[in-house]
Amino acid sequence: MSSTESPDTATAALPVPPAGPGRRGAAETVHTVTLPGLTLHVRAPSGRDAGPDGTGGDAGQERAPALYVHGLGGSSQNWSALMPLLADRLDGEAIDLPGFGQSPPPDDGNYSVSAQARAVIRYLDAAGRGPVHLIGNSLGGAATTRVAAARPDLVRTLTLISPALPELRPQLTAVPTALLAVPGITTLFGRLTRDWTPERRTREVLALCYGDPGRVSPEGFNAAVDEYARRLELPYFWDVMERSARGLVNAYTLGGQHNLWRQAERVLAPTLLVYGGRDRLVSIRMARRAAAAFRGARLLTLPEAGHVAMMEYPEAVARAVRELLDSEVTDVTADAGRS
Repeated sequence: MSSTESPDTATAALPVPPAGPGRRGAAETVHTVTLPGLTLHVRAPSGRDAGPDGTGGDAGQERAPALYVHGLGGSSQNWSALMPLLADRLDGEAIDLPGFGQSPPPDDGNYSVSAQARAVIRYLDAAGRGPVHLIGNSLGGAATTRVAAARPDLVRTLTLISPALPELRPQLTAVPTALLAVPGITTLFGRLTRDWTPERRTREVLALCYGDPGRVSPEGFNAAVDEYARRLELPYFWDVMERSARGLVNAYTLGGQHNLWRQAERVLAPTLLVYGGRDRLVSIRMARRAAAAFRGARLLTLPEAGHVAMMEYPEAVARAVRELLDSEVTDVTADAGRS
């Protein structure tokens, strides 16, 4: 592959697939939540009392609320494969962060990681569903880390899939995404790729984010293409990508108590970390540091997975989340016995 064909401009255009492959026959509902200066679209499986096979949850078992938060360039559809697998245990919702998916830009134009975390907090406070099992990917992993550190009352457990935490020596394949933060660069990318079809753009993104893009079903690919084409028509698309990338890069440079690694050390909730061995955006070498930063964290490494393990290996991620939920129940029971 020549340098002009490498995933430089393409991967910078949309670092996370805009749509998930979903589950065949799985139906979802979407509703809108309006807050001062903020409108969020929220996705949930239809028939939220249904289990992963559609027959209902475990008898007598109360389902706990959960919230899923996508990454840079993604949307709530990135969770359409995982949510049904956990629906017997978790009453799950996935949000479109401001400016992504179906959610319009925030009134204040703030796309920092802290602003995304505040959007999550504001939604949880308004919905009154906390504490929740909070699950985040990539940028969503960084934002939910801030949520868990700042508002432990809102977080029951924390699951982070390839969280975007600062790396001193990022992978070369992640550099183009960081370049999105340079003012005006997205305009240049847009011009360089203006003749690219949505199909080509989607293939490049999947090559970046999946360990094996061949795992994407034809239905999933077509859904991603359609969503990508829709977003390219939005007048704020490139601006949101540039400002969000800049917000993530800025978060990497913060020191003191605002540093994301310091925030990770403050998290009290039981934590599950998921890393992919073929992740080209978040290096698997960060897994050991993350496991040390989040106290008592569980670690799942998937050697063949890329950046979006919940889309590529949803069954494996679901099993790990169930084990986290089971351990939480065991710990609560043990604490009750000692009291």
